[in-house]
Amino acid sequence: MGFALSELTLHSNAFQHGESIPAKHTGEAEDVSPQLSWSNVPEGTRSFAVICHDPDAPLVSPTGGYGYVHWVLYNIPASVAGLEEGSKEFTEGVTDFGTAGYGGPMPPSGHGLHNYYFWILALDDELNLEAGLTMQALLARVEPNVIGMNRLLGTYQRD
Repeated sequence: MGFALSELTLHSNAFQHGESIPAKHTGEAEDVSPQLSWSNVPEGTRSFAVICHDPDAPLVSPTGGYGYVHWVLYNIPASVAGLEEGSKEFTEGVTDFGTAGYGGPMPPSGHGLHNYYFWILALDDELNLEAGLTMQALLARVEPNVIGMNRLLGTYQRD
């Protein structure tokens, strides 16, 4: 798979790029997804997908994946420009928690600072994918349709 960053931008009113994710959005507190919004959408976009991934988690899956997946959300129509805090809309994939929906940061105590990448993918088709895809399965299915992507980085660590 080959992806490249584009002019598509992703923002949150909960934290700025490179800053700490508030406890409210972690597994140590309310564990609700942060508000997200996107702009500079590529022409021809027909739908979006959102992923949250922690590449700093010391895990490697049997399929070759690494890190920890916290959120997989897709079948988001092109008319949508963001997600409200705690959004339960659209189609949910399966996280590395083994559940659907958002699961916030909660690295092991004393493990240091982890980086959490919230990705937005702009797709040139409405794929109407079934619920329950893993991040790797989603990426394999959407790869031919990605016309733009970018990320918002948040950090978190437990004492």
